[in-house]
Amino acid sequence: MAFDFKKEYKEFYLPKGKPEIVDVPRMNYVAVRGKGNPNEEGGAYKEAIGVLYAVSYTLKMSYKSDYRIDGFFEYVVPPLEGFWWQDGRCGVDYSRKEDFNWISLIRLPDFVTKENFDWAVKTASRKKKLDCSAAEYLTVDEGLCVQIMHTGSYDDEPATIALMDSFLAQNGYENDFGKNRFHHEIYLSDPRKNSADKLKTVIRHPVRKIK
Repeated sequence: MAFDFKKEYKEFYLPKGKPEIVDVPRMNYVAVRGKGNPNEEGGAYKEAIGVLYAVSYTLKMSYKSDYRIDGFFEYVVPPLEGFWWQDGRCGVDYSRKEDFNWISLIRLPDFVTKENFDWAVKTASRKKKLDCSAAEYLTVDEGLCVQIMHTGSYDDEPATIALMDSFLAQNGYENDFGKNRFHHEIYLSDPRKNSADKLKTVIRHPVRKIK
């Protein structure tokens, strides 16, 4: 049976519907950076997602090619994730989606090296006839965070974030947004196949303990 990150690491992908503190370890990703409204048809965000999946599935299916990756095992491609921020703001303002900066990303298994990644980018570009040069091999060490499972529309996230902020205040923590520490979402549902009220999204924020 293929290794499924969501099932093997439930503490990072399947939190409960109430806030909790988690220490997130260093992880490697295929990532694409961009700016602007993610809902724009034919926009940069949707192009980025196409690149992410092209590279991710090239790596996943590498064992069926002549290319060999040391330590490879069959796995389920992890869910799509995103880091979001707006210049000059702590957190995000959902009413100003055009001001978003984002890093769209998909986790890579630990056995995928930068050399393997570069092979996948070149191979995906050639086979999919898609320019994947924007993809980067990104290592993220999130550290101490608060997270929760949000169920519902993306536009309803502020109410869930308010629960997170209240939990932090009651337990001696505070948000720690800053350089390389952003609002983080993990998308467990496909909005093309699920109604907005049933979408499941992990929301994660960087925090620190108040001294």
